[in-house]
Amino acid sequence: MLAELWSMVGGAFGEMQALSLWEAIAVVLALAYLLLALKRSRWCWVAAFASTAIYTALFYHVALLMESALNVYYMAMAVYGYWLWREDSEHHSITVQSWGLKRHVTLIGLTTLASLLVGFIMANYTSASFPYIDAATSCFAVVTTYMVAQKVLENWLYWVVIDLVSIYLYLSKGLMLTSLLFVLYVGLALAGYFAWRAAMHKQLKPQLASA
Repeated sequence: MLAELWSMVGGAFGEMQALSLWEAIAVVLALAYLLLALKRSRWCWVAAFASTAIYTALFYHVALLMESALNVYYMAMAVYGYWLWREDSEHHSITVQSWGLKRHVTLIGLTTLASLLVGFIMANYTSASFPYIDAATSCFAVVTTYMVAQKVLENWLYWVVIDLVSIYLYLSKGLMLTSLLFVLYVGLALAGYFAWRAAMHKQLKPQLASA
């Protein structure tokens, strides 16, 4: 009996070590993605693809089903983002842009409704943990990742809110390294906002001068 119990404990400990190792790799790659995105380097999408591939498996393992599905979407967006951020024949890549308040209000309203619908389905028809929170962070992250690919300035403000909610979600599931990463993400998202805003103003100077 004791030998069997010891074997189970040892197996569980080994599994936790393996998960922690993969989580650490995913964290490093995710951090590389954010730092490269802050600098508007298209290589951020390569790091994003590798990181999200690992997180797809990790989140599925801890029953965060929407988070796992979301990372499949992230992988697809990494390919799209890398393609979109390429330089064209005149060596001009996509530039930073800002969306108006009306567009953001509409976007937030529609995404909130989608989150409630997805959360209801998950709460009633799946074994997902924290279905409404999981659905909300996932739905808003889908929209915000598209905004990153389009270089929409305000994407960083969306990430601040998403990351703060995600910290609670990951802490509750024992993903400590990922939780710490998202604390760092909040600060870097704020830094990204100001860096992209400065870049946008720099882009607009020649247009204002010629007007």
